[in-house]
Amino acid sequence: MDQESISRYSRQLIMPEIGVKGQLKLKDSSILIIGAGGLGCPAIQYLVAAGIGQIGIVDYDEVELSNLHRQILHTETKAERKMRKTSSAAEAALQLNSKVKVDEYCLQLDRENALGIVGKYDVVLDATDNVPSRYLINDVCVVLNKPLVSGSALRWEGQLTTYHFHNKEENTYGPCYRCLYPKPPPPETVTNCSDGGVIGVIPGIIGCMQSLEAIKIIVGVSPSYNQKLLVFDGLYGAFRTIKLRGAQETCAVCGKDPSITANNLPNYEEFCGTAATDKCLKLNILNSEERISAMEYKDLYVDRKKPHVLVDVRSEIEIEICALPNSINVPIKVFERCQRIVKDKAVQDAEVKDDEKLQVFVVCRLGNDSQKAVEIMKKHVTLPSNINVRDIKGGLLAWSNSVDKSFPRY
Repeated sequence: MDQESISRYSRQLIMPEIGVKGQLKLKDSSILIIGAGGLGCPAIQYLVAAGIGQIGIVDYDEVELSNLHRQILHTETKAERKMRKTSSAAEAALQLNSKVKVDEYCLQLDRENALGIVGKYDVVLDATDNVPSRYLINDVCVVLNKPLVSGSALRWEGQLTTYHFHNKEENTYGPCYRCLYPKPPPPETVTNCSDGGVIGVIPGIIGCMQSLEAIKIIVGVSPSYNQKLLVFDGLYGAFRTIKLRGAQETCAVCGKDPSITANNLPNYEEFCGTAATDKCLKLNILNSEERISAMEYKDLYVDRKKPHVLVDVRSEIEIEICALPNSINVPIKVFERCQRIVKDKAVQDAEVKDDEKLQVFVVCRLGNDSQKAVEIMKKHVTLPSNINVRDIKGGLLAWSNSVDKSFPRY
């Protein structure tokens, strides 16, 4: 080791678990981080600082202002420039340690490119936030025999585990993701950060622990979460560890007779019934007659001051952030139980002539819950013939994009 390296890494060099041999192992190693977001940013930062010789960064997205409370490698300037997250993270990594080789993959990982990318690295970190990507990354890591350190963060909670780790002393492998979850959850039960929110520190903590697991694997110290799941509750400051079942002989990818191989990777979006994206998905469950664009609503009803009712089905906490004037708030969770309240309120809040229909418009953040609300009213409530209920397409985000650009986005 040269003088500069000894000085840079001196605090970990003097640790018996690392030493010169361990530091050289780090220098000769390569780690792939899939996702340069809330989990990936701190992981990248600490892996580069530790002296990993080569890192790869996979992400298809651009930096946005809403990323900055948790994605600490990105900046306001990068958000204004709509810089690629891979380029932003690589730039920050090289500013911290110019000796590290950084590979950028600004793309969506899929079954066509995953084998070629993952195969170049020793350890893989899953820092994504969607189910299809988790299955894809798991399967490719098993097929290529790569240890996978997986993290997740939502609201106040974070989770961490290491999949398919080879215990060389016992010559055994830990379970893979499919061993524990052979079937994906129903799409409607899955919540990500865009939908449910997250305290920015939570992915920071989990991302740091992902980097720690990876470092231990590289230097030959057994990872802490092989066949174990770490659950962190940030609200109560509690860590707990759950023992997981072992590798399953019937597993479709790591079992005795696998149906998933390098030449037979499935269609993951089809398998999971949802898109491989960390962004909020847009539903399309109503026909065109049951919907109206934000601009049409403004032109035909707001500007002309025509009698109508606007129902906002977001939660009360979201209403505090922003709301359209004269809207009434009936949260979707209440709406599902109290549809008649909405109908009665609508009749009270708008005066229409006997020969006119009362127009009721439903809005939410993105236009998903509002469609569900319209569907609920039409299927489960007997509406008077003079009430017409429609959804505002794209919700308040569409209002901000096409009608009032000063209206807050979140």
